[in-house]
Amino acid sequence: MSQVETLPTRNAIDIVLPNARHNHHEQSDPFARYHEIIQLNTKPKTETKPQNSVVDGNVLQKLNDEDRIFKDLPPLLSGHSDVHLRNGIMNASRLAAANEPNAEKAFFVADLSQVYRQFQRWKNCLPEIQPYYAVKCNPDPYVIRLLAALGAGFDCASNGEISQVRNIGIDGSRIIFANPCKAVSFVRHAAKMGVDTMTFDNTDELYKVARAHPNAKLVVRILTDDSKSLCAFGVKFGAPLAAVPVLLAKAKELDLDVVGVSFHVGSGCYDPSVYTDAIMRARAVFDMGKEVGYTFTLLDVGGGFEDGLFEEAAEVLNAAIERYFPDRAGIKMIAEPGRYFVSKAFKLATNIIARRGPMTSFLAAAPNRIIDSDKHQQQQTVMYYINDGVYGAFNCILFDHQVVHPYVLSMGDSFHVSSTEPMEVCSVWGPTCDSIDCVCARAELPAGLCVGDWLGFDNMGAYTICAASQFNGFEVSNVVYTSGGGVEGTELRKALVRFATEAEAGDGI
Repeated sequence: MSQVETLPTRNAIDIVLPNARHNHHEQSDPFARYHEIIQLNTKPKTETKPQNSVVDGNVLQKLNDEDRIFKDLPPLLSGHSDVHLRNGIMNASRLAAANEPNAEKAFFVADLSQVYRQFQRWKNCLPEIQPYYAVKCNPDPYVIRLLAALGAGFDCASNGEISQVRNIGIDGSRIIFANPCKAVSFVRHAAKMGVDTMTFDNTDELYKVARAHPNAKLVVRILTDDSKSLCAFGVKFGAPLAAVPVLLAKAKELDLDVVGVSFHVGSGCYDPSVYTDAIMRARAVFDMGKEVGYTFTLLDVGGGFEDGLFEEAAEVLNAAIERYFPDRAGIKMIAEPGRYFVSKAFKLATNIIARRGPMTSFLAAAPNRIIDSDKHQQQQTVMYYINDGVYGAFNCILFDHQVVHPYVLSMGDSFHVSSTEPMEVCSVWGPTCDSIDCVCARAELPAGLCVGDWLGFDNMGAYTICAASQFNGFEVSNVVYTSGGGVEGTELRKALVRFATEAEAGDGI
């Protein structure tokens, strides 16, 4: 009978340092020596906000270290996101030393300066198109408030999303109910909340709107080529061009106001050339509307914007609009970006809660069960288990076709991993008892990783938190917020304070 190999034991959050000044039976903080080395810039720099500073006529009270811009939200810290990742890890070690339950809980760090930069980038590349943030992508309360403060509108798809946006003081005119197939009660609720603009792509929807919200401003959603996207929507939404004249005629018969056209090339579009065809189709529908007696005033170019291809997509889109809508006076243009704003803004820190070494006899009997050795030329050696998985933040793997890449945040009692550290092939798994909870089937990580070490994941802002569950009793990971640093951090803070001031005054924003 072959012997199961074992791994050396070490837990980074339970280490007793040789020079620790306490009973050797007690737990200690392995990161204590970093507390003086790393000066954590976690509080707003008050010198950037002198007392009695004025922003748009509103006198702002100086923000003290303990103040919060929004009373119902966590504090907005400052400094680089990596600083707060390390801070969170050190805090976890202190909690573990105090025997706190769930001390090593996974957590996000959200850098709002990344959202701010993306908004400025949008304005530079697509100045004629107002972004309506797709709330479903990440309904984070700070993200929504910041984008609202910067001038964005919002794409909502349900009662809950509309209520969330309206309840923080955003006017209904800045919302498009971009779900073509809605319950009658949802349509009625939208009317009550002052949300008039909404999409449709079928005759039944027109009858519902005629009964529940006859004063709605309707936008016909058309079918476009979404075959070049990670998530295609055409199988579920969008009217073929051949069906549009019938829909417009029925809307006219029901005395409904159709104001424009919308389309969506799919979420995560990797071929921006599809925007040209979509704009051409929208132009055709504008002409169809004129034949029925409508003069459209809204063009909604949907979403699908990828960070790495954004400039290319903007160039294609601008050229197509210039070609098919050379005279666009009186036409408002909007878009529905989601992942573009938030994907890179969120990082996730996870703790290694368990690991398993190679079971030689099992691998010999079933070498292809985990990794094909011929394909990868290296047999898998270790399975790491972390405290977030596909039922939590990593649901993006199942539902959004994302591929994640773990990297080491801390190893032992150090945030530094030597370049000479030997690497090995491994796999990373979530904490639940379900076998599909695999975060990364194959990764290369340092061979010396042990229970208690931390792994990080970048680009975790899109379709992660919003769909996380508490399956198997595991909690959804918390979020730490930072405004970053420099001019961007100062400007976004000013925008948020202005928003908070206007909201408290009860003015529609």
